[in-house]
Amino acid sequence: MKIYESHNAPNPRRVRMFLAEKGIQVPYEEVDIGKAINRGEEFRKKNPLSTVPVLELDDGTFISESVAICRYFEELQPELPLFGAGAKQRALVEMCNRRMEFNILQPIADAFRQRHDFFKGRIRQLAEYAEVQRLNAQDGLDWLDRELAARRFIAGDQFSIADITAVVAIDFGRVSKIAIKPDQLNLARWHTEISARPSAKA
Repeated sequence: MKIYESHNAPNPRRVRMFLAEKGIQVPYEEVDIGKAINRGEEFRKKNPLSTVPVLELDDGTFISESVAICRYFEELQPELPLFGAGAKQRALVEMCNRRMEFNILQPIADAFRQRHDFFKGRIRQLAEYAEVQRLNAQDGLDWLDRELAARRFIAGDQFSIADITAVVAIDFGRVSKIAIKPDQLNLARWHTEISARPSAKA
């Protein structure tokens, strides 16, 4: 078993943080996305969409998509549930994680992908869309700041994968000058607490 990843990309960090929280150790193999190794024929046999991370199981199965990988390990080691415990909590965590993906991570990622030279010739780019998504990301952070006024973590009283998704997204936003504003005190409080967890350095 091993995980193919790129250490500077946000989605592999989601998996690293998740596994660190669980205390699970899995070997990692770095994929040089700068040299487009992930777009080569050999890597596409592992994941035809050319994205990282990818988990390779001992039986030769390949699992891509960061949340799918995390769910696999949650099933193997359900203690310290990061997807929630019980039907209600699992549904709330799922809801919150999807909101973090759609309202925080996606616009932040698009603000980078749609403008940065790294993606020229790799994807279709539109600078105007990058700017729209940058503004959408800022709106998302305003919304999240208001949400966090009423609870310690994103999905309630327990740390979950939703917190991992959000902190990874916000930290990645720095490359596009998307950051927590001085008046977003609830968001800043939450970010300080999450960043202090050992898993944040994974």
